[in-house]
Amino acid sequence: MRLDNRVALVTGAAKGMGYDICLTLAREGADLALAARDVPPLEALKGEIEKLGRRALVVPCDVTDEGAVQQMVAKTTEAFGRIDILVNNAAYPRGNDRVPLPDLDEDIWREVLDIKLTGAFLACKHIVPLMVKQKWGRIVNISSIAGKRGSPNTAAYNAANFGIQGLTQSLAQEIARHGVTVNAVCPGTIATARMDVLGRGEGWQKHLERIPVGRAATDEEVAGLVAFLCSPAGAFINGQSINIDGGVVMW
Repeated sequence: MRLDNRVALVTGAAKGMGYDICLTLAREGADLALAARDVPPLEALKGEIEKLGRRALVVPCDVTDEGAVQQMVAKTTEAFGRIDILVNNAAYPRGNDRVPLPDLDEDIWREVLDIKLTGAFLACKHIVPLMVKQKWGRIVNISSIAGKRGSPNTAAYNAANFGIQGLTQSLAQEIARHGVTVNAVCPGTIATARMDVLGRGEGWQKHLERIPVGRAATDEEVAGLVAFLCSPAGAFINGQSINIDGGVVMW
């Protein structure tokens, strides 16, 4: 799955899946642009990537701001000369968006969709032309099995993830003939920092009981799937929303 001399830009890189996706891509040979609003963890990640012998660039960015996204793209291309891989991982932190729909604040609704869906749209809008011009690119949108089936009290999260998968399918058909593939990765229950709102008590155990393999996935397992989709081995996979959930959703 080597990605030697490829340049990857990962949003939401400061922690959790994003952090491990960056490390995995670096181990496979890629240089990294690390994007998030929280800068100190990015600096730490930069150091870890440089220990692996790869280059890394910290790019503070609010993905809901088109001007900031344009600057992110410009700084990355200035530093590396190209962008080969885009991983849209930025997401709203779990918590106060998990309420019955009548109790869901409109501002939170908009923020959930803006970070997850509009952020992915803006990054694709400004990076796709670069990939089309160079006739090679890999876009991986981090979605969720919540984009394949609804659940109570998660209207904004469901809507954002269903939207990500629609965006993935549409864009995949637009640009595949230019050597650019677009796919979504759909985690289920992951033992990552974003799940800390559940704690590791009864609620967490109920989640695990619904997983056929009997455990949560790790950030590293999700990162491995992302790396595979970006690698030569994944070149003929396009427009797919691939579950990584231990068998909870089987379509």
